[in-house]
Amino acid sequence: MPSATEPIPTGNKVSSQRWGDALRRWNSKLHYYLGLYLLFFIWLFAFTGLLLNQSTWKFAEFWPNRQQSSFEREIDAPAPGSDLDQARTILRQLGLRGEIEWTETRNDPSRFTFRASRPGHIFDIKTDLSRQRATVQRIDLNLWGVAHILHTFTGVRSGDAKNDRDWFLTSIWALAMDAVAAGLIFMALSSLWMWWEIPRKRIWGGVALVSGVLVCGLFCFGLRWIF
Repeated sequence: MPSATEPIPTGNKVSSQRWGDALRRWNSKLHYYLGLYLLFFIWLFAFTGLLLNQSTWKFAEFWPNRQQSSFEREIDAPAPGSDLDQARTILRQLGLRGEIEWTETRNDPSRFTFRASRPGHIFDIKTDLSRQRATVQRIDLNLWGVAHILHTFTGVRSGDAKNDRDWFLTSIWALAMDAVAAGLIFMALSSLWMWWEIPRKRIWGGVALVSGVLVCGLFCFGLRWIF
């Protein structure tokens, strides 16, 4: 029971306090569970980022250790249609799956060359539709190669409108990466809120925050305009 000198909270103050408490609880819960969900993705991109940055690490070399093979098969000429539809038809006949990439401009209607790739496997396919034959060069990568490709696997290329996502798993992977990016943004913002809610941590937290901003700003802006 409040004392005679203790102010009695009004209805608006009680309602605001309840909303604030509810938001704090949900922020903590979302930060906790979202962090667990993103844990493996963060590890994956952190580790593969190290591999990309440290190209001299011998144990992670994958391209010199690739395995190559080739084979030739008969195919039925695909029905008239777009290059993408014909490429999908040829892939189905060959029993292959992957993101379709255009590596050459098609000048001869009887010659059809394209690539199908997925993490760990690359298939270069050359077809002679007049002879109904397809030659496939297959490249298999080890686990390091799979990790390397996952870091950069988007299905699109900047400035190349012809190469777009055409494999459903590529779209799912890109959507998952968008979700990871959005989740990390939320976790960063929720961390700011939780830090500010602890007054005794504000000074050293502020030092860490300002240091991070300065270092990031050095690479984003300073290298261009200062040095």
